[in-house]
Amino acid sequence: MARYLEHVQVSRRLAPRTLVLYQTALQRLLGLTQQHGLEIANLKPAHVRRFSALLHGQGLGPRSLALELSAWRSFYRWWGQEGGVSLNPVEGVRGPKAAKPLPKALSVDQAVALASHEREDGDERLALRDHAIVELLYSSGLRISELVGLDAHASPGAKGWVDVPDATAHVLGKGSKRRSVPVGGPALKALQAWLAVRDTLAGAQEPALFVGRRGQRLSDAAIRLRLKALALDAGLPTSVHPHMLRHSFASHVLQSSGDLRAVQELLGHANISTTQVYTRLDFQHLAKVYDAAHPRAKRK
Repeated sequence: MARYLEHVQVSRRLAPRTLVLYQTALQRLLGLTQQHGLEIANLKPAHVRRFSALLHGQGLGPRSLALELSAWRSFYRWWGQEGGVSLNPVEGVRGPKAAKPLPKALSVDQAVALASHEREDGDERLALRDHAIVELLYSSGLRISELVGLDAHASPGAKGWVDVPDATAHVLGKGSKRRSVPVGGPALKALQAWLAVRDTLAGAQEPALFVGRRGQRLSDAAIRLRLKALALDAGLPTSVHPHMLRHSFASHVLQSSGDLRAVQELLGHANISTTQVYTRLDFQHLAKVYDAAHPRAKRK
């Protein structure tokens, strides 16, 4: 298992968070195997189905269970290629289907209100930084990991950076895939205001675009907390997280353009089926307009 985890880290370049989830899944598999007096090299599909049912009965949701089975399946596939086992007991085993929830997105008015709001916390530099973070998340649809990875300047080792003159953000997305996305005018203006004071906070050797009070790169947890506080301060009726701004970006661009392929490219989705969930949000928006406007919409 240790060799497999090293393999997926190096060869498949799994994200650190995904690697932790895989490690947890394999530890759970080993625990279940030992608990039932079985050898992990001799598991059969019936055993895996029993384990899956046990975990589901203990409260593991369909999405978590699917990830669990995926990690197990991948491990046995690799082990078989290494000559350790002749049968992949997880092949063909599927967990319960999960209902696909709609992504939570802000309305256009809510998103604009949040992006325009500047929270006063005693340090104007931090307010400028937070304003730039919100504007960039909403303007370019970045993932939180992509935003955290941005450097102030382009360099050979940089994961990402913003080319202000070109109005483009270059980021390192999932699967270590690079993409470039446009940055809107308000976001550029907010970034320039932040860059004008960034060096008064950042350490001399710190390359990060967004830094905290101590001059070091902001973590995703710190950004989540700041965004939540900013949204509450702006009077938004819902708890806002970074991915909600990404959902809002996708939904609003799709509503305006109707170009699903373009939204797919901007979000960096490998498969268009991932992007298609936003068409459901778009339909939901149209349905609300219909209900409010059509004289025959409100049936008794």
